[in-house]
Amino acid sequence: MKLSVVIVNYNVKYFLQQCLASVYGSDTLLDNNEHLELEVFVVDNDSVDSSTEMVQNEYPATHLIINQENIGFARANNIALKQCTGDLILLLNPDTVVGKDTFVKCANFFNTHATCGGLTVKMVDGKGHFLKESKRGFPTPEASFYKISGLVKLFPHHKRIASYYAGHLGEDETNEIEIMCGAFLMLRREVYEQIGGLDESYFMYGEDIDYSWRIKLAGWHNWYLPSARIIHYKGESTRKGSMNYVYTFYNAMSIFVQRYFTGSNARLFRILLHTAIWFRASLSWIKRIAKCLIVPLADFAIAYGGWMLIKYIWEPTKGMGHNYYPPEYSIIIVPIYILILLCSSWLHGGYDKPVRINRIVRGVGMGMVLLLAFYSLLDESQRYSRLLLLLGSLWTMLGMLTIRFSLNALHIKGYSLRTRARGCTLIAGSEEETARIGNLLTSLDRKPASLITLSTPFTTSRLQDMIRIEHANEVIFCGKDIPLADIISMMAELRTTGVEYKIAPSGGDYIVGSESIVASDELLLDNLDTISSNPSHRTKRILDITTSLFAILLSPILFWFQKRKNDYLKDCWHVLIGRKTWVGYTGHPGIFSPFQLYPSATEKQQERLVLRYMRHYKSTTDWNILLHNWNNL
Repeated sequence: MKLSVVIVNYNVKYFLQQCLASVYGSDTLLDNNEHLELEVFVVDNDSVDSSTEMVQNEYPATHLIINQENIGFARANNIALKQCTGDLILLLNPDTVVGKDTFVKCANFFNTHATCGGLTVKMVDGKGHFLKESKRGFPTPEASFYKISGLVKLFPHHKRIASYYAGHLGEDETNEIEIMCGAFLMLRREVYEQIGGLDESYFMYGEDIDYSWRIKLAGWHNWYLPSARIIHYKGESTRKGSMNYVYTFYNAMSIFVQRYFTGSNARLFRILLHTAIWFRASLSWIKRIAKCLIVPLADFAIAYGGWMLIKYIWEPTKGMGHNYYPPEYSIIIVPIYILILLCSSWLHGGYDKPVRINRIVRGVGMGMVLLLAFYSLLDESQRYSRLLLLLGSLWTMLGMLTIRFSLNALHIKGYSLRTRARGCTLIAGSEEETARIGNLLTSLDRKPASLITLSTPFTTSRLQDMIRIEHANEVIFCGKDIPLADIISMMAELRTTGVEYKIAPSGGDYIVGSESIVASDELLLDNLDTISSNPSHRTKRILDITTSLFAILLSPILFWFQKRKNDYLKDCWHVLIGRKTWVGYTGHPGIFSPFQLYPSATEKQQERLVLRYMRHYKSTTDWNILLHNWNNL
C-alpha cells in the first residue's frame, strides 16, 4: 500500500522541517504485514525563507513543486493531487507533527472499514490542548448561528447547540463525523478519482468543509480516529489576528453557504446566515481596530479633560473670567496639541509592548519641547498661554502613566510594568542531547534564568512533578530520545500545567514551539538596531507613507520622467497601504532592493548586502536608494 502525503508550504521553514522529519520517521508496518510506502509532495507557494532549499538539501526524496506566486491552498494541493500515485492520499499542514504510528493506524482503519472515504485524527496544539476542530458537523444555519453567536462556548457538549464541533462526541471516541479538518485529511484514491480535487473558489479556509461534504454526498463515510494523534501548531502560515484572515475566513463561509443551501427555505437561510457571517466579520474587524485604538483614545480623552479643567481653573485665577479663551482654542488648538504629544510618544515607543515608562516620558517630553518651540514662532495674538501648554503637557504625561499603571494592576496582557526575567526551562532527554540543547540555547543568547534537565526514561507523573516543583514555564523535548507519540501523549495529559512545549529535532540546530522558534539563523534578527525592532519598523513605515504621498502629489510632474510609467501610481499605492515597501528585504516585497546601489554585485554579495541592511537598518539607506532611482519609481 502506498500513501501520498501532500504538504502546501508558505514561509514556515522550521515547521515544515520538523513536519517532514516526523513524516519520514513514521512506522510503515501494517497489521496485515504489508509495508506502507511513502510518497511525499511539498508544494511551495513562493516562500522567501529558504524553505525550498531546505527540502532539496535535507529531503531530496521529496517531490518539490515550486510556485512563482502564492496561489492559495486549494490550487496548490490540486497540482500535487494530479501527480499522486498512492492508494491513500493525505493533505497535511506544514505546521504539524505526526506521531510515529499515526499513518499506520490510519491505514489499518481504512483496511478494516471499506466504506470509509475520509479520515482525520485527534489534534492537540503546542500546549497539549485538544483542538475541537478535530471533529466537526455540517455547518447548518442553526449550527453556524450557535457558533457565530458564541452559544457553543456556553454549551460545549450539547448535541444540538455544539453540533458545529460535534461536541456531543467524546474527544477520545472513534466516531463517524461529517466534516474533517484540512490540517490532516486522509482519503482513498477512489474518492479522489470520483469527486476530483479541492474547489479552487476557496483561496484558504473552507475548502476542507466543502471537500468533506462532497465525500459524503458521493456515498462515502468520514471518520474521526482519536487513537492516531498529531500536534498542530495552528495558524502559523497565516496570522489570525490580521484583517486579511478575517476577510478570507468569512468569505469562504459565504461561498459554502451559497453553494450548498438549496430548497424551499434556501433563500431565507442564505440571507440569515450571510447576515450573521458578515456581522461577525464586521465585529471582528471592529474588535481589532478598537484593540489598536482604545488606549490612544483613552489617552486623548483623559488629556483633553485635563486641559479643559486646567483652563477652567486658570481663567478666573488671573482675573480673566470664564470663556476668556476663544472657542477655537478648545475645539481646535488643544486637540492639535494633544495629538502632537501622543504622536511624539508613539514615535518614541510609548505604545510599544511591553510598556516602558521612560519611553512615554521621553516621548511626551520631546513633544512638549516641540510645542514650545512652535509656540515661540507664533504671532502674539495666537499665543494663548505658555503655562497652560506646560501644565497640559504634564497632565497628558500623567494621564498616560495613570492608564498604564491601571492596566498593569488589572493584569492586562502586554501592559505589565515589570521586566520579566526569563523563567525556568526544563529539557527532557538523554544526557548527551540535553547538554547539546543547553549549549544551543547559550550560543543563541536564549539561556533562561534557570535551566534544569530530566533524563530519560521518565514517567509523565515525574515530568509533572518536575514542572510543579521547579516552576517551569517551558519544556523542551529532545526528539532524538523521546518518540513523538510519547511527546504528544504527555502534552495532552499535562495540558493543564500552562507551560509551553517545544521539540528539539535530532541533530537540528533549531527548536520549534507553538509561540516561538529558536534557530541559529533567527538570531541574526535579535539585535536592537535591526529592521525587526519596533523603532526601526516604525521609522521605515513612516518613510514609506510620506514618500509615497509625496510621489502621488507630485505625480503630474514626476510621472513624465518615469521609465516605468505603467507601474508608477500602482507602486505608490501599494507602498502607501503597506502591501509593499520602497526597499524590500527578506519576507517583505519591495519596489527596490538593498543592493540597488551596487548593480555589479554577485548573488552572494547581494545576500550579504540584504543581511547587512536588515541588521543595521538606517533610514538614510532608503533615502539614498530612492534618490538614486527617482525616475524609476
